[in-house]
Amino acid sequence: MSTLRPALLTDHYELTMVSAALRDGTADRQCVFEVFSRRLPAGRRYGVVAGTGRLVELIRNFRFDADEVDYLRRTGVVDDAAAQWLTNYRFTGDIDGYAEGELYFPGSPVLTVAGTFAECVVLETLVLSVLNHDSAVAAAAARMVTAARGRALIEMGSRRAHEEAAVAAARAAYLAGFRFTSNLAAGKRHGIPTAGTAAHAFTLLHDDERAAFSSQVDALGTDTTLLVDTYDIGQGIRTAIAVGGPDLRAVRIDSGDLAVMAQQSRELLDSLGATETKIIVSGDLDEYAIAALAAEPVDMYGAGTAVVTGSGAPTAGLVYKLVDVGGRPVVKRSERKATIGGRKVAVRRHKPTGTATEEVIVPQGVPDRRPHDRLLQRSYVAGGELLPLPTLDESREHLRQCLISIPWEGLKLSAGDPAIPVTVVPAD
Repeated sequence: MSTLRPALLTDHYELTMVSAALRDGTADRQCVFEVFSRRLPAGRRYGVVAGTGRLVELIRNFRFDADEVDYLRRTGVVDDAAAQWLTNYRFTGDIDGYAEGELYFPGSPVLTVAGTFAECVVLETLVLSVLNHDSAVAAAAARMVTAARGRALIEMGSRRAHEEAAVAAARAAYLAGFRFTSNLAAGKRHGIPTAGTAAHAFTLLHDDERAAFSSQVDALGTDTTLLVDTYDIGQGIRTAIAVGGPDLRAVRIDSGDLAVMAQQSRELLDSLGATETKIIVSGDLDEYAIAALAAEPVDMYGAGTAVVTGSGAPTAGLVYKLVDVGGRPVVKRSERKATIGGRKVAVRRHKPTGTATEEVIVPQGVPDRRPHDRLLQRSYVAGGELLPLPTLDESREHLRQCLISIPWEGLKLSAGDPAIPVTVVPAD
């Protein structure tokens, strides 16, 4: 369970709304908030729900301690009545949503938070910061996994992100199908396999490349990866095999024309008898660069900056909107930001073969269930109590199955329509 105290990871205006609602008597009105995306990031055909497992743990720990309440009162963020309310805060409502690892599309009701206005509205920023970050990383990572065509990927972007965001990004990338992370905190917290050996600095530390490789092999054995592009890649490979022998596990190339380097390196390795030595490439790889290497003799990809920043889409664009007050649908009608009122239920329709054909969303009602329909929402929190969650590996498998289910056009990296259409059934 996370030890982070998340109560002040929020926006000032959420607490001023609580103060005003407590004063005018509307704070205890039963409300429903929904998380959804009006559109997918440019060029994307699906989104990936990620971070829900982290989020519900944070909500369980969402409390205001005495020092935090005193700070809010001293700085005038809240009045005395709101300060007292915050002292006793505990979320007692319900949270339902798409399973972690589920695909979503424009309008999908990804998460539903139900309870009193006050207890739900203070969660807005926490909900969105977790889901927007993790879902953006998972969507980018899923595209890279598709581009890799079954070859392994290692997430290695910790140095390109905030230290806590790096851990969350490693988790999201693993959910999406990456096989390893370089981040040890992610390994410890989430049970993700970690990998890594040496950087160019280790080679430069030594008098020559042979001394560096010998030191690494002496310490780690031949089941290691030698970084061969500090000086000359061809000579680096020859030295690596001379030191590690033909049973050396892998060499890594981090620069240059990776397509050409991979071909030449494979030929050289084979000529040296190292036919089983793997080739790992890294260096500013995104899904497009990975796809461009599909025909090359690459065994594993290392992705850093692109994956932890969402590969050009650093946020999923999810919003948190009030859709129901006391059983009455409410609707925001401002230009270009209209919403559909009422609590919604969603199903995904499939052919008998398992291929997804459509997502159907029903506001204020129950969907007409057909054969091969799959209900998309599940319960995470009931009456304030956290319900059992799938493991990260179970969510990872769920996403893998979801990606198999969408039409092949939906996996293309080119811009296009969402992988499946979304139909909203009018309320009765």
